[in-house]
Amino acid sequence: MVFEYMDHDLTGLADRPGMRFTVPQIKCYMRQLLTGLHYCHVNQVLHRDIKGSNLLIDNEGNLKLADFGLARSFSSDHTGNLTNRVITLWYRPPELLLGATKYGPAVDMWSVGCIFAELLHGKPIFPGKDEPEQLNKIFELCGAPDEVNWPGVSKIPWYNNFKPMRPMKRRLREAFRLFDRHALELLEKMLTLDPSQRISAKDALDAEYFWTDPLPCDPKSLPKYESSHEFQTKKKRQQQRQHEENAKRQKLQHPQPHGRLPPIQQSGQPHPQMRTGPNQPMHGSQPPVPAGPSHHYGKPRGPPGGPGRYPSGTAGGYNHPNRGGQGAGGGYGSGPYPPQGRAPPYGSSGMPGAPPRGGGSGYGVGAPNYPQGGPYGGSNTGRGSNMMGGNRNQQYGWQQ
Repeated sequence: MVFEYMDHDLTGLADRPGMRFTVPQIKCYMRQLLTGLHYCHVNQVLHRDIKGSNLLIDNEGNLKLADFGLARSFSSDHTGNLTNRVITLWYRPPELLLGATKYGPAVDMWSVGCIFAELLHGKPIFPGKDEPEQLNKIFELCGAPDEVNWPGVSKIPWYNNFKPMRPMKRRLREAFRLFDRHALELLEKMLTLDPSQRISAKDALDAEYFWTDPLPCDPKSLPKYESSHEFQTKKKRQQQRQHEENAKRQKLQHPQPHGRLPPIQQSGQPHPQMRTGPNQPMHGSQPPVPAGPSHHYGKPRGPPGGPGRYPSGTAGGYNHPNRGGQGAGGGYGSGPYPPQGRAPPYGSSGMPGAPPRGGGSGYGVGAPNYPQGGPYGGSNTGRGSNMMGGNRNQQYGWQQ
């Protein structure tokens, strides 16, 4: 079957960003819905799936009922058994949720009441996840059913299974006290628990709500919107939900690293990354550990025997108080050392200078452009000037 194109459905239109229906617009849509439903009921047809996505609207403001896949003819005496699991959950009346199989047009009118409240409130009023939760939401707003407000309810098949454990008062007027008085009166009659007392489509069309200002507007005067349907808004919501889940998953898989705290800056100590000289570390590397009386850069090189392999007081020995000093023999002393890296050699005058000719070149080699003593320094005959302060072997006290 082929039908004319309808630009919107009510759910897609209501889900548009910033969409808010005016009172004349709501009255216009509700009057058309009740007129179409009254026609069905007069012809003894139950729609059984009234919901926003089955109410189609074009840009001329016309509303039409759609999706008669669950529609069913009924007898006026309601003697025949009908299928119980019909009508989308959020719009399903309490008699069907409690297991009734004998019902009539009142099931459609409950759905119309849910649509009416949704238009006024801006969102669904019974968004249950399953049947027990749906019943609980209905009881919390419309009160718990009993033989007083719903004669015969105890005979419905599943009543004892879902009977509320505590009394619940009807609080529909309290929840929607900001609604227009006539709108609230009509909503009360549509959402009556007892289906035999629920208002019919014909009587609803005669309600005071449709005959007081502001009156329902002319459909042709309604604003025109870009095409919007439920499946489009549902797809957008699914994409947004998927995007949020992916972002959360990615955040869990790749947590943000903890920031590294900067090194502690001591008073009078130059920052390691700003220090100049041949031992300047690379950017972002750990600062060198300051040398001291009990801290060494590595294993001492030379003959085995540990700290006692040189006699105490021998020039350049392991226990020499000023390693790398004048006339020293190139050993690893443990004397005081500047706090940052290696220091230039000191002569007898206490000033930087070359050690005596023939002196060993220990670990504390000079800075660039300082002449070096010993067999590897710049003063050695035949070696020429060494502008880098000795070669690699000399820096570590290695012998060639």
